[in-house]
Amino acid sequence: MLSDYAPAAALLILAVGMSFVILFMSRLLGPYRPTARKLAPYESGMQPYGPAIRRIPVKFYRVAVLFILFDIEIIFFLPWAVIFRDLGVYGLVVMGMFFFILAVGFLYEWKVGGLEWE
Repeated sequence: MLSDYAPAAALLILAVGMSFVILFMSRLLGPYRPTARKLAPYESGMQPYGPAIRRIPVKFYRVAVLFILFDIEIIFFLPWAVIFRDLGVYGLVVMGMFFFILAVGFLYEWKVGGLEWE
């Protein structure tokens, strides 16, 4: 049973190993001459002002989470559409319940103002 995951584990080990090798080789062979100007933060050619860490309103995170949530839920419609005929009425009912829950969540967010931008 655990041997079924061996190819995935080998790929993960290979990817991590290659990442470290590439980083090491670029540091070893590439030019590395840090200066104060090169290490300064870049903001469209303008001199940065204020602290680099600022408080960001929660609404940015809420909108991002809502986008990911609804985007991932919509992704479930494609496999359902591909095998729709094989599922029959049961598949239609289950997807209807799924869509209803999705619509209730969307309407709730709309009602509480989660989608409004001020």
